[in-house]
Amino acid sequence: MRPPPLIDIGINLTHDSYDSDRAEVLERAWAAGLVHLLVTGSTLASSQDAATLADTAPTRLSATAGVHPHHAAEVEPSDLPALRALLSRPVVRAVGECGLDYFRDLSPRAAQRRAFELQLGLALETGKPLFLHQRDAHDDFMAMLRAAGRALPAAVAHCFTGSRAEAEAYLELGLHIGITGWACDERRGAHLLKIVPHIPAERLMLETDGPYLLPRTLRPKPSHRRNEPAFLAEVCRVVAAARGEAPHVLADSSTRTAARFFGLPQDIEKTLDKSFN
Repeated sequence: MRPPPLIDIGINLTHDSYDSDRAEVLERAWAAGLVHLLVTGSTLASSQDAATLADTAPTRLSATAGVHPHHAAEVEPSDLPALRALLSRPVVRAVGECGLDYFRDLSPRAAQRRAFELQLGLALETGKPLFLHQRDAHDDFMAMLRAAGRALPAAVAHCFTGSRAEAEAYLELGLHIGITGWACDERRGAHLLKIVPHIPAERLMLETDGPYLLPRTLRPKPSHRRNEPAFLAEVCRVVAAARGEAPHVLADSSTRTAARFFGLPQDIEKTLDKSFN
């Protein structure tokens, strides 16, 4: 039986851990049923690299362009023209990864809020969706999103690891939610298995966030800790079980949701129709 088509909405494919075998990683992804990958940009340089990589296979790869809160102190208003130019490229589908991270505080909080505000402005200007990061900064994060009001574009809370109350607040604001292999970690992600049944199918997307968050439930267990898109099927299996549905049902809904959210090629939904009908 062929694996169900899946979209990985967050993969750091320009990370140097993939430098030696990136082509093989992609081949394993396609063999595992992946039909599209969103390559995450987390700095201006990595966003440029993500767009360049996506240009090599635009029917199968797309990119995001933005600056992660860890790098917020590096962002200057003078960087906006370069980010704006990236966002004008067809393969760049979203603004981000952007947001707030008060857990590590690798950039001062004021700098994080300033960089996030600049990128919110770019999303409002371009109409492209937001690829969001939030950790231990829920109140400030929500306040900044709410300030955009009805003009807030589509947005996904990438790599969601928060509480039921946070998930409900995101959903009330209209956000989508991305679930990773964090849900496969019995030490710190078990609470997610109680939350995912309450996320509407049309708001739920799946991601690996590779090379991070290798699913701990993978069997046989890999000899390394590097995550990659081919392992998204395991995230799908675990999340589907928690939702009380078959993996192919979640694969269908999450893939359709991602294709529509990011405005991906229409032939993805045609592939789904052939696979599930």
